[in-house]
Amino acid sequence: MPKRQLNRRQAWRIKKVQEERAQRAARRDAVAEDQPGEDKLGPEQEGLIIAHYGAQLAVEPKSENGDYDGLPAKRCHLRTNLGSLVTGDRVVWRDREPMGVVVARLDRSSELCRPDPYGDLKTVAANIDRVIIVVAPFPEPHANLIDRYLVAAETQHIRPIILLNKIDRLDAQNQQKIDDLISPYQALGYDVLRTTAKNPGSLNELRSFLANFTCVFVGQSGVGKSSLINALLPDVNTRVGALSELTQKGTHTTTTAHLFHFPQGGHLIDSPGIREFGLWHMTRDQLLDGFIEFRPLIGHCRFRDCKHEQEPGCAIQEALNAGSISHDRMVSFLHILATLEDAQ
Repeated sequence: MPKRQLNRRQAWRIKKVQEERAQRAARRDAVAEDQPGEDKLGPEQEGLIIAHYGAQLAVEPKSENGDYDGLPAKRCHLRTNLGSLVTGDRVVWRDREPMGVVVARLDRSSELCRPDPYGDLKTVAANIDRVIIVVAPFPEPHANLIDRYLVAAETQHIRPIILLNKIDRLDAQNQQKIDDLISPYQALGYDVLRTTAKNPGSLNELRSFLANFTCVFVGQSGVGKSSLINALLPDVNTRVGALSELTQKGTHTTTTAHLFHFPQGGHLIDSPGIREFGLWHMTRDQLLDGFIEFRPLIGHCRFRDCKHEQEPGCAIQEALNAGSISHDRMVSFLHILATLEDAQ
């Protein structure tokens, strides 16, 4: 998907909206700092952002053992010079009534990013160890979206896992299609789990993957992320949306990323469902590295500027012809590569 071209009226409107947002943020800073004043703020302490509500954050304090395990969160303002903060960020904040103030963001160990419709890079979640790519028989899964998530995770050195959910909806009509979709990823060594919220026993392997890590659920709306969270954490009771009877596509029920704790250890971030995941911010070299089966072949083409399409001596095309690279993955790579070039 190429970057959207804006006419002068649209560009003026966007600039005006951004200026208004900046003015409102400055006023929020004034409120945060001057009412009731710095002398009324508590000492600096570390916290974890567990949700983002527009201009406010839900910040969880550290427990006495130095971990985050479910202490009541505090609503906080944030100062505008901190940049964008997201669920999973570790911050320094100061308490007061009725709302605290976030004064600094600690360094991130990792982040999952994607461009917004205007081409600006947007962080989805921070400090994550594993990306759980959730797919289901309905809405129909697409390899290209899975590949985009895999590339985003691989370039950030975050371990990706493919989770086939709603296995109770597999039947004679869709079983082979789903097997054909999933099997190339298993052949590449990616972990593939199979679950359904209707069978608690199918969640045991997923629980072991989630334990002691900070993971993020990603995927289309309607693949059952909220239902899985309700099954894993019955006390949470997140909202679940039904699929459209006409399109078999999901409706957005998660509107902001939220972090949940597991009693046995580990944290899970549930992100809003999306149908597109752009990679326009990446370079061609980053995209190549994100396809793990291409890595041993990088630098072995005859021409340094090889586009890996029809050039003679292309190591990747030779591997494709030899059957060591799947046709579908090659098509997906070339499709994503075309979107990068269109966005330049």
